[in-house]
Amino acid sequence: MGADVKKMDITRTVLPLEHYGSPEIVSFRGLPGGDDKDHFALIFTSRHGDPKDPLVRIHSECVTGDVLGSLRCDCGKQLAEALSRLSLEGGILIYLRQEGRGIGLDEKLRAYKLQDSGFDTYEANVRLGHQEDARSYGLAAEILRVLEVPRIRLLTRNPDKVRQLRNAGIDVALQVKTGLHVNPRNEKYLQAKERRAARVAGSDVKRGTVKREE
Repeated sequence: MGADVKKMDITRTVLPLEHYGSPEIVSFRGLPGGDDKDHFALIFTSRHGDPKDPLVRIHSECVTGDVLGSLRCDCGKQLAEALSRLSLEGGILIYLRQEGRGIGLDEKLRAYKLQDSGFDTYEANVRLGHQEDARSYGLAAEILRVLEVPRIRLLTRNPDKVRQLRNAGIDVALQVKTGLHVNPRNEKYLQAKERRAARVAGSDVKRGTVKREE
């Protein structure tokens, strides 16, 4: 059963993009269990993808990477990769307003200073009193329910996204890994992400609960 759209503020229109066609953009406010932020989805018309299992990218806000092109992370490159792929084969980009893995911009910048002192990206967050990763993907599951998309292929290297979506009732038929976007400034950051992903995914990999496309 879909979410109760009567209690939400949902706006839809077409958004022409310079490099990625003209997807429909849908903004969401008042999602169940949500906040007062405007989250949104871009819906690309399917050309070659499987309409039964659309390709979905869930991307968390990163102003420094997505907008400014920061070399500290790979967020901007992952967003560009997802937009390029979705514009070619169709699918959905869900953009969640949870900056800094859920801790906000100011705290993320404080974490950067700790990383400059030798802590990795997760250690820095914990040292500031936060979780390693405070993001929640329940809102993405609600957006998919509003869009009536119960089964997806998920474009991600993060097994926690797969787990949270499955726990929220979304059928993740396939995990499609994004590329590794390495530069000299983000190499240690990406190594920390890959170590954590391997740790989080360990039990699921052993059980074989999610199919993965390498």
